[in-house]
Amino acid sequence: MASEDKLSHEIEKFCHLTYGRGYLASTDGNLSVRLPDGNIMCTPTRCNKGLVRAGEMVVIDARGGKIRGERKASSEIAMHLLIYEMRPDIHAVVHAHPPCGTAYAAAGIPLNKALISEVVLALGCIPLTQYGTPGTPELTDQLRPFIKNYDALLMANHGVVTYGADIEDAFNRMDTVEHFAKISIYTKILGRERLLSPEDVGKLFVQRQKYYGLEGSDAKPKDPMCPLTDGPSETISLTRSELIDLIERVVVNLK
Repeated sequence: MASEDKLSHEIEKFCHLTYGRGYLASTDGNLSVRLPDGNIMCTPTRCNKGLVRAGEMVVIDARGGKIRGERKASSEIAMHLLIYEMRPDIHAVVHAHPPCGTAYAAAGIPLNKALISEVVLALGCIPLTQYGTPGTPELTDQLRPFIKNYDALLMANHGVVTYGADIEDAFNRMDTVEHFAKISIYTKILGRERLLSPEDVGKLFVQRQKYYGLEGSDAKPKDPMCPLTDGPSETISLTRSELIDLIERVVVNLK
């Protein structure tokens, strides 16, 4: 079991990595880990994640009361505490503002399409929560319905939060969200999205259970609408003569 000193250096490492990847700017974002005694170690409020050091981390209890540290805990620590409360399997949380993922959050578009097999395996999908003012109960109230069933969330007009078994796991999920958001944007630029079928997603969820050591549990997605799969085609086929006739009728109507 990792010591507090080791975990504080782990947070420092992934703060610098998150900042270096361009997922944070200035004093944005916050990272935390659950300590062996059940307390929480987190980044201090208003710290640049590219510069923060292990010795600056703050330790709080499960209700947010400060135990030790020279500075205050992150102003958004309530979001972390809710995740730890609802998910005993979770031991680290990363909140950041990766540009592409946050663009989807700001546009009000979830990353919920079965577009990439690896994303279905890793996360299932990334739903969008409604907007809540950061640092207030509004935000945690909007996150609450999603936390048990998902490991990564887009927060409307705010950013992304991911969580995992350790801080590397939580960071990797953040990395996956941003990579998926980029690919999704590229498919839109190319003008076509070819989604996986429901059968494909079903097989991936079976593999997901095996990969995460959950064999014997329900392999179906908890939300049948997430991820969205390839449904009835929206493509309309016309013969050359039908197309010409349609164009002629449009031209006539425009005169």
